[in-house]
Amino acid sequence: ESVDDAFFKRRVAAAVARRAALPELAGQQGLRLIHAESDGLPGVIADRYGDTVVVQLTTAGADKWRAAIADSLHKATGCARIYERSDVEVRNLEGLEPVTGWLLGDASGEELVITENGVRMAVDFLAGHKTGFYLDQRENRRRTAELARDRRVLNCFCYTAGFSLQALAGGAREVASVDSSGPALATAQRNLVLNPQLDAARAIWLEADVFAELRSLRAAGERYDLIVLDPPKFAHTAAHAERAGRAYKDINLHALQLLAPGGLLMTYSCSGGVDAELFRKIVAGAALDAGRRARIVQQLQGAADHPVDLAFPEGEYLKGLLLQVE
Repeated sequence: ESVDDAFFKRRVAAAVARRAALPELAGQQGLRLIHAESDGLPGVIADRYGDTVVVQLTTAGADKWRAAIADSLHKATGCARIYERSDVEVRNLEGLEPVTGWLLGDASGEELVITENGVRMAVDFLAGHKTGFYLDQRENRRRTAELARDRRVLNCFCYTAGFSLQALAGGAREVASVDSSGPALATAQRNLVLNPQLDAARAIWLEADVFAELRSLRAAGERYDLIVLDPPKFAHTAAHAERAGRAYKDINLHALQLLAPGGLLMTYSCSGGVDAELFRKIVAGAALDAGRRARIVQQLQGAADHPVDLAFPEGEYLKGLLLQVE
């Protein structure tokens, strides 16, 4: 198959059409349009936020065909703006410099806000994590809302509070959100302001190192009914799996000790170097050391717009467990 402008036009259009065929993705304002290898376009990520598409090109091949990719996205979506966020470290492996900027249109002075599961969220596509938002957790945030009613919730590594606001929307009694980044917490509180229907009095914001804060909360005798652990990537490759395993075990052990009897733990790993089987073993070891008996209620994964090609199992980077603890 020849790699030319028509090649990208076909593959981009096919990726967009596949998502349009899935009912659960209908009407989503935030949507991943291209998921790299799983859509037959290695090194290409494209996320849509309303009328703006944010593109990330991580390989030399994708970088070479920037103009064709942008044009194909415009034709397939009719979007008004395309912004490039090719500023990730993995580009260094192929000798590529960071690249950011507008490929189509310009909306630098506008605040970009999307509605997800009834909650409004600001998207910092200029400087935020990934392309500005963690779209892969959409369904898991919705699940949090379903579980949160009348519960005391602790959200660790909260970033801009996606899980926290869904918990408030679901009727949580209290939601404590922990992150080490002051700017992220400032955006989180701004997101709460964007949702006046939520009770701000039930929200607690804690700027702290999560590992240290979990120990402090345990020492203070705190107990929670629902804890969310959604840490950053601890292992970029399998070579870092052992060190990452210690970090995952530490946070899960302390979270399990903080749960009230019958409490729920939603725990995640987005590390490509830690597969689902290893992650489950790490969490099982944490439960054993914590002296808590836990049962898997549900396996958690990325949303439907983040498919995994059967020939590329490494694409299943996000894995999670919903545990009920005695």
